[in-house]
Amino acid sequence: MKIRGRKKIELHVKRGDLVEVVTGKDKGKRGKIKKVFPDQMRVVVEKVNMVKRHQRPTDKNPQGGIIEKEAPIHVSNVMIVCENCGRPVRTRGKVLADGSKVRVCIRCGEILDRR
Repeated sequence: MKIRGRKKIELHVKRGDLVEVVTGKDKGKRGKIKKVFPDQMRVVVEKVNMVKRHQRPTDKNPQGGIIEKEAPIHVSNVMIVCENCGRPVRTRGKVLADGSKVRVCIRCGEILDRR
C-alpha cells in the first residue's frame, strides 16, 4: 500500500514492543518487533514469518547456500502484549498531565510506554 504525499502514518506498535500474532500460519507466536515499515503498514517480528532465501556466494559469505530470515508481516495481524495482563490487548491513547502521549492497555489501564 503506497501513500502519496507527506501524510504521516501512525501505527499501534513500535520497535521493541512484545507482540503476539493473531492470524495466519504463525498464529499464537510471540516476539519483539525488530523493524517497522509504516509506509507499507508492515513489521518484522523476531522468529515469525521465517522464509528461506537462496544466497549467492560473496566475499562476506563465501559458502552461500540457503539462509532463513524473518519477512515482514502486516501490522493488522499483530497485537501488543500487556506486561500486566500477559495477554494480547488493544490500546488507547492518553495524554498525561505533563503533556506527553502514551499508550494505555484497555483491559487493565496500565501504561505500555515505560522507557
